[in-house]
Amino acid sequence: MGLLSSEDKDYLKNLYNGINRDVELIFFSSNEENRAEDCVNIEEILKELSELSERIKIEKHVFEEEKELADKMEVEMAPSIVVKTDKGYGIKYYGVPAGYEFSSLVEDINDIGTGIISVDDEAREMIMTIDKPVHIRVFITPTCPYCPAAVRTAHKFAMLNENIKADMIESYEFSEFSNKYDVSSVPRIVINEEHHFVGAYPDKEYAKEIFNIIK
Repeated sequence: MGLLSSEDKDYLKNLYNGINRDVELIFFSSNEENRAEDCVNIEEILKELSELSERIKIEKHVFEEEKELADKMEVEMAPSIVVKTDKGYGIKYYGVPAGYEFSSLVEDINDIGTGIISVDDEAREMIMTIDKPVHIRVFITPTCPYCPAAVRTAHKFAMLNENIKADMIESYEFSEFSNKYDVSSVPRIVINEEHHFVGAYPDKEYAKEIFNIIK
């Protein structure tokens, strides 16, 4: 039995009718036993999404066996999904994009497939001027209704500027990583290892947080 209902499939097929370019999703599975269920869930999600549009392309690799490729794409752990854009490999999902977070992946695909990235004008202007490396880590849980907005904003910024990398990190799946960044509530956003805030900020305020540490 699939993960998507027939109603969900109909909605997404209609949404993806507007896609006019290929969207590449690169899945890194893990051969660690404790990651097996997560890998199966991600693979099923990607399979069902790819069946909705011929424009959605899935590529699969094993993290532990293809470290050179993982390093090239700057993949730090698995299971993970790399969403390729015309800016490179700056968008990543670490863990299963399930629950509320499924919507982030759905909308990322639509943005890349249509080339339409909706961002506040002032925020867009700020983001487009960034000429230094920025790495945004967004720690989430699948049951948090505010997390998708925080992830989406970070991912849209990465779609706009090749100097920005943005990760969704499922904090339960990668608890040791979450502990490293003192994640106690979500969405917790960490920028360049040195600055953090909690909450789904509007585009403009989110962009200002980035500027506060790179100016």
